This record gives sequence, C-alpha cells and structure tokens, in this order.
Amino acid sequence: MPLISIIIPVYNGEKTILETIQSVLNQTFKDFEILIINDGSTDSTLEVIASIPNSNIKVFSYPNTGVSASRNRGIALASGEYISFIDADDLWTPDKLEAQLKALQENPQAAVAYSWTDWIDESGTVINGGCHHKISGNVYAHLILADFIGSGSNPLIRKSALLELNGFDQSVPPAEDWDMWLRLAAHYLFTVVPQAQILYRISHQSASCNVLKMEQSSLKVIQKAIAQSPYPIEHLKSHCLANRYKYLIYKTLDGYPNRKNGLIALQFLWKILQNDPNIIKKRVFWKIMLKITIFMTLSPQQSQRLFHKISQPFNIQSLLMQIQLNPNLL
Repeated sequence: MPLISIIIPVYNGEKTILETIQSVLNQTFKDFEILIINDGSTDSTLEVIASIPNSNIKVFSYPNTGVSASRNRGIALASGEYISFIDADDLWTPDKLEAQLKALQENPQAAVAYSWTDWIDESGTVINGGCHHKISGNVYAHLILADFIGSGSNPLIRKSALLELNGFDQSVPPAEDWDMWLRLAAHYLFTVVPQAQILYRISHQSASCNVLKMEQSSLKVIQKAIAQSPYPIEHLKSHCLANRYKYLIYKTLDGYPNRKNGLIALQFLWKILQNDPNIIKKRVFWKIMLKITIFMTLSPQQSQRLFHKISQPFNIQSLLMQIQLNPNLL
C-alpha cells in the first residue's frame, strides 16, 4: 500500500495536466499513488493522461460536479495514510512531498504540513512570491484573518483527519479550500516547511477569479467559522471581513479593466471602509481609488495601455502578495 495518495481533480485540463503530472512523478519521495478524478472533461484530457506510461496513475471518470466533489471522491478511493491534492494546472518542486512528510513525521501531533507558494502565469513563468508564512501549531486565529495556505495544491494531510471532518464542503465554492483549512485548524495542529514548493498558476479563467461568487462563499465560510470555532474569535470578525475584502478588491483590480469591474471594486472598497475605516489614511487607499477611476472612465484598451506604461505603481499582483503575507498591511 502506498504511503501517500495524490489526488488530481481535472476538468478540461488538456493544456496543463501533463506538466502537473510530471511534477508529481519527479518527486524525490516515490511511495505514492496518483488518483486522477476526471470531472466530466470534454476535451482531450483523458488522451493526454493515457500517453503517460506509469502504473501508479489511476483514472476515475464522473459527470461534472465540481472540484470539491472530485476531491471527496478521491479521498474515498485513497489508500494512503497521507493525502495531498494538486489542481491540474499547478506544479510542485521535486522535494515537496519528502519535506512535508518529514515535517509530519517529526510532529506527530500535527495533521497538516504546508509549504510556501510562488505564483506562475499561464505560460509557467514565476511572476511573484506568494504565501510565505512561518505559522505553526494552533493556527486558527491567523487562518481566519488570511488564508496563508494559499491553494488546494499545497498541504499534505493525514487521511484520518480528512475522514473525521467528512471532506470538503461542496456548498461553498470557490472558497472550499479556506473552509477546509479552517475546519482542520479547529481540531488539529499545523506544521510548516519554510520553502517555496508550490507553483500556483494564476489564470483569469479560474474559479477564484469570479469575485462576486468568491465574496458570497467567503461570507458563508466566515460566518460558519465564527459560529463553530472552538476559540473565542468574535472580536476578529471586522478584521477578518476587512482582510477578505482587501483580497477581493485586488483580485478584481487585477482583472479585466472595464466599468463593471470598477463598480465591483468600489463596492468592495466600501465594505473595507465599514470594517477598517483607517484605510482611508493610507496611501494605498488613494492608489486603489485612482485605479478604480481609470477602470470606470477609460476604455479597456486605454486602461491596458496606461497600466502597461505605469505598471510598477499599479502592480496589483504584488499588493495581493503583500496582503497575504501581512494581513495588517492596509
């Protein structure tokens, strides 16, 4: 029986799935199985997977039901003592599994080992450092303020903990990852591998770029987390909401520069002000206001040309990185 089960949910991942699988096969730790959960793909995903001759790869196909259902199916099929998920467009460095397994074996009280994340663009080029936290042990109060795990492709988790919590909540996409980490943190300790080992692909087509849907699911996750927390964290609610809306506004302003996104960003900025009035005293507030104004007054073509010329002052990816590293930045 393999020690680790690696679960890859995929829907129409023909462009990236080969590179993702190769990054798993290149791991220095080799005692694993790969469970690919094909979530109703209609492109050549299955043909690409079939071109990889490796007996550790098992493919299971289902009608399209979303990433949470796919991960839960993978958990039910997994035979390993530990489980790690990787989305079909993300990558791992070769030492990811080895380092995280060592961290869990050296910390038997912990159920989750996570590493640092760097971001890559759609072509695979590293564009920024992402989440580089060193928080370990009881991480709940930190995690409610910001999802420093960064993506579903990051942690190595004891299977027993995932089964105890009945897997991912399918009612809160696309914030199901954050919800899962919070539920794990409410019951188990975390340990960190302070190395960048996850390459998270930034794509404007990803579910996390639907900011209005992310807003609604995030509010559900926050409400549920506060209601079910084993710790007194009600006093963190405003701080939590402000940080989440800061994350959402940066996702919005990093998107397509049109009036619709400008209006959405303005709504998010109002939510930030309601929960963190001091932001109006900070320089970044006026940078955000200027970018919103550009979104709402110039054509998309004019906006893109302007941002290209002055990209450094409006590097929203960099600001998003900083807010994840330091929730108190704003």
